[in-house]
Amino acid sequence: MMRQYELVERVRRYNPKTDEALLDRAYVYAMKAHGSQLRASGDPYFSHPLEVAAILTDLKLDDATIVAALLHDTIEDTDATKPEIERLFGHQIATLVEGLTKIKKLDLVSKQAKQAENLRKLLLAIADDVRVLLVKLADRLHNMRTLKWVPPEKRDRVAQETLDIYAPLAGRMGMQDMREELEDLSFRQLSPEAYESIVSRVSELRQRNGPLVEEIERELSAELSRRGINAEVKGREKRPYSIWRKMERKAIGFEQLSDIYGFRVIVDSVEDCYRALGVIHIKWPLVPGRFKDYISTPKPNDYRSLHTTLIGPRRQRVELQIRTRDMEEIAEYGIAAHALYKDDKGAQGPMLSNESRAYAWLRKTIENLSQGLSPEEFLEHTKLELFHDQVFCFTPKGRLIALPRKATPIDFAYAVHTDIGNTAIGCKINGSVAPLVSELKNGDEVEIITSKAQTPPGAWETIAVTGKARAAVRRATRAAVRAQYAGLGRKIAERAFARAGKTFSDDAMAKATPRLARPSADDVFAAVGRGEIKTEDLVRAAYPEWTPPRPDEQAATERAPNGEGWFELKRGQNLKFKIPEGIPGPRLDAIPIRGIKGDLPVRFAPHGGAVPGDRIVGILTPGEGITIYPIQSKALQNFEDAPERWLDVRWDVDELSEGRFPAQIVVTAVNAPGSLAQVATVIGDHGANIDGLKMRSRSADFTEMVIDIEVFDLRHLNTIVSDLKARAVVSSVERING
Repeated sequence: MMRQYELVERVRRYNPKTDEALLDRAYVYAMKAHGSQLRASGDPYFSHPLEVAAILTDLKLDDATIVAALLHDTIEDTDATKPEIERLFGHQIATLVEGLTKIKKLDLVSKQAKQAENLRKLLLAIADDVRVLLVKLADRLHNMRTLKWVPPEKRDRVAQETLDIYAPLAGRMGMQDMREELEDLSFRQLSPEAYESIVSRVSELRQRNGPLVEEIERELSAELSRRGINAEVKGREKRPYSIWRKMERKAIGFEQLSDIYGFRVIVDSVEDCYRALGVIHIKWPLVPGRFKDYISTPKPNDYRSLHTTLIGPRRQRVELQIRTRDMEEIAEYGIAAHALYKDDKGAQGPMLSNESRAYAWLRKTIENLSQGLSPEEFLEHTKLELFHDQVFCFTPKGRLIALPRKATPIDFAYAVHTDIGNTAIGCKINGSVAPLVSELKNGDEVEIITSKAQTPPGAWETIAVTGKARAAVRRATRAAVRAQYAGLGRKIAERAFARAGKTFSDDAMAKATPRLARPSADDVFAAVGRGEIKTEDLVRAAYPEWTPPRPDEQAATERAPNGEGWFELKRGQNLKFKIPEGIPGPRLDAIPIRGIKGDLPVRFAPHGGAVPGDRIVGILTPGEGITIYPIQSKALQNFEDAPERWLDVRWDVDELSEGRFPAQIVVTAVNAPGSLAQVATVIGDHGANIDGLKMRSRSADFTEMVIDIEVFDLRHLNTIVSDLKARAVVSSVERING
């Protein structure tokens, strides 16, 4: 275990002005706080925060971060409190330690929800001070290095969490070395056989190739030196997880990999980067499509470098990264190398100027993800934001937009602005019209075409790749559904007030809203539309003196067109059920129905549907909106005892409308080759659409076909039925009214 003076010496190597007394005080406090606590390995628990602090000294971090590392488990695992730490070490360090403390008292059933809430707390703390993340990553790295001591049932969960969240976080912050080690440690735990297989294959390849890496290093260095470029060339093998991920992504075997080796060329200036690139491309042939310039367009995590792949010495395919020494430091240490953390004042706090692009990205991501998401949604979208490699696209004005790989123009639109995404109706990629579901590639110029009349379809949520786009689509979909229910609720409310003989007005709704425990009139209407508030309660909330009529009084006023209050249906058998008041004769003040794409939450009877020309009834289903039934539907019997759910509705469809409506027919046809083709031809020739088909064999001679069909109206349906009956292969045709 590292001694007190050894820790101070490690810090003093890169920070001669370190506050030695502060480090000593934190060392002693943490050691006493953890006392006799032991880790699963049997080592003193204090060895863990000490190793975390040591990892952070390798990143050359400030005194406050080192102290926070020593104290990071004290609030969570000892009797220490934040006020005590604040009194002894100051507000800044106490805030860092508190940000690293998990939420203990979570009254949540789901482990995923607990994980999400702890992650949310951590990310929000990171948004205030990114040093929280640096300590957390070092903490996770040491835990992964000692994972073998953790109980077996917890190892896979810890490794998967590391692979899903912490390794991508390290990568997003530009800390590639830490990311690769976290990935390899997780990979070894989750897929031990695959890990050992790749390690073994790489070892065999190393023995077979001999000193290949050293030869390539020497030849590259010599060629650059001859051209007057001072360069350091470093070669290395790819890490096991990186190899496995490439094999999995490209569906290839180990033998098909041709870029096991990667080389870094470190030069003195940006100009030398491009000079070295020219020398290398002149000397060795370039592999087409494998050049990327991250110097002119840096990654969001501040990474800058030139990438190229060439057929180098020994005809070996070689991946090259060319960068300056400053770029190398950023590539190795990421955000920890940024000037934000190189504060000459020791523990006085980080400088706030010149904020890192990676940190700015992280704060924006956290801001986007924290807007009203459930814990599970937050966790899902955070993983989406963190886990993908990136492509870089441009707006027509040249603005650079970084997106995850496999992103679509939908993701691009939401990355530009939420309003652009919500109103997107099409796009142009590199000047050509393209579908919104196209996969974007590096360098694409994307122009989004918008319309104020557009609202994002719910299906976009499954197409979008970024968490921001998915969350925005989900919010817009919820808002659209709520608006539909509010529109329906307003229409229901107007008719309820009219039946009660009361005036419907904004003043009346203002009186009703607080009595119904809703924040606004729109919330009341939405609840009425969803069936959560009864119309009687709504009227009574606005007019407390009003009393609904007694059932016998209401029944005495019920009248139907036949004068008896009953509707008789004959279809194979007699069916009688009572129709609530006012339903059979559609009135001008009935709720207009235009189809499922209108501004009301409408669906049609699941068995049989309904088409314009049918006399229809609306049944309000809580949480689902209106279901439209033809008046002859047998299913209406099920609602005979719930008159409050019956709505007076009417068709409001333009004769020239191209909208189709669902119906269901059963066709009994001769069981002979070509029968189905003839039936389908008739339907198609009349401009109808077959939406579903089920074959039921009745006998050796006849087959029964149940066909879901979409037609313009009742006349259209009757014409199709008549034409089908005229065919010799058809025995009978009936419409189903379930």
